[in-house]
Amino acid sequence: MKIAITTLGCKVNQYDSVTMQEALLAKGFQIVDFTTIADVYIINTCTVTHKTDYQSRQLIRRAQKRNPNARIIVTGCYAQVAPEVLADMPGVSLIVGNAQKDNIADFITDDTDEISPGIVVSDINKETSFREPSLQSFSNHTRAFLKIQDGCASFCSYCIVPYARGKPRSLPIEETINRLFTLANAGYKEIVLTGIHLGAYGIDHTPQSNLLALVKLIESEKPVPRIRLSSLEPMDITNDLVDFLGTADTICPHLHLPLQSGDDEILKRMNRTYHASEFKKLVTTLNAKIPDLCLGTDVIVGFPGESDEHFNNTYTLLKELPIHYFHVFPYSKRRKTRAATFSHQIPQKIIKERSDLLRNLDCSKRFAYYSEYIGGIVDVLIEGKRDKEYQCLKGRSRNYIPVLLQGSDSLKNRECAVVITKVEEGSVWGKLQ
Repeated sequence: MKIAITTLGCKVNQYDSVTMQEALLAKGFQIVDFTTIADVYIINTCTVTHKTDYQSRQLIRRAQKRNPNARIIVTGCYAQVAPEVLADMPGVSLIVGNAQKDNIADFITDDTDEISPGIVVSDINKETSFREPSLQSFSNHTRAFLKIQDGCASFCSYCIVPYARGKPRSLPIEETINRLFTLANAGYKEIVLTGIHLGAYGIDHTPQSNLLALVKLIESEKPVPRIRLSSLEPMDITNDLVDFLGTADTICPHLHLPLQSGDDEILKRMNRTYHASEFKKLVTTLNAKIPDLCLGTDVIVGFPGESDEHFNNTYTLLKELPIHYFHVFPYSKRRKTRAATFSHQIPQKIIKERSDLLRNLDCSKRFAYYSEYIGGIVDVLIEGKRDKEYQCLKGRSRNYIPVLLQGSDSLKNRECAVVITKVEEGSVWGKLQ
């Protein structure tokens, strides 16, 4: 039986898809590309925005068109929060919630005579333990992701994730170290620690632990040369964590801290527990204490009630701060969230205009940061696939600079010292030292 899997959304969802793939391969199924004819299509969905909901439905339609006789299984966050919507779509055979996706191989049979879609979706808030299976490898990626945390209890007023992922729960520290060594033995030189609320790692442990204790142990054990942290909330960055990151050899000097808004009134309405001045102080401290740090952020544009003044406060803060790139998200009203009931929803035309301004600022920020390294030397982990446009090698530096360079395939999955030679049309070029 040929099975195709496709994934929308975050690194956690990508990790979940790889665990499903390994389980299916262990049962003897054949994994094929999603763009080919398959007997079963699995769509691992995201529901952060209306756009990702639409993309999920579009993938369902494409799968049905590709093979009208195939079974279509929908899982992930959209399946968790809106199974009834997906059940009404032609071609859908089965809807599997986030708590059941680890067992998705058990739901696949030769039975193709379903009259109506089956729904296997439980109350995600009843999940109290971290039950992710261990991975022996990470598909065809040069960098492996390791999911060590799931769930969130912050309930930002715009965010549906707590309803889709449940309460915070974490992989035990000892098991995390074991899994890092397993991936290292499979040949990985860099592993990205991922979670829905990574900064909440360990709060469900008895006794309680935290992310700092974990990364200190990783630094001591050194299972791989490079560990990268995925997104961390500003309120989770303690002084002790900053001091540690400033001296760590294994943890990459790259942090992603979602700002969401640079205006205190909007931050309060978002249920974010910090002020713009506190974020500014944190960013300044991080840049001062962590050498060669690359800082990224997320920002939401057009939150209900966002005036021109509110937006200008965000724009000005991002322009002035030593933040090197950011992801811009137009506000998307999400069912069940408090912000969905707020008045003064912003017209789409204004949201687009503001988003374009921030995206242009992002481009100039990236160019300025990359240009600082022209003539300098960075350590680049060469990826396993060549760049599609230029057919040259590509990789990322420890501080997350994407670098293109000429070289042989023997350099793949090796960390190489590279001299940055130029930044041209958004691309960073280098040559081996």
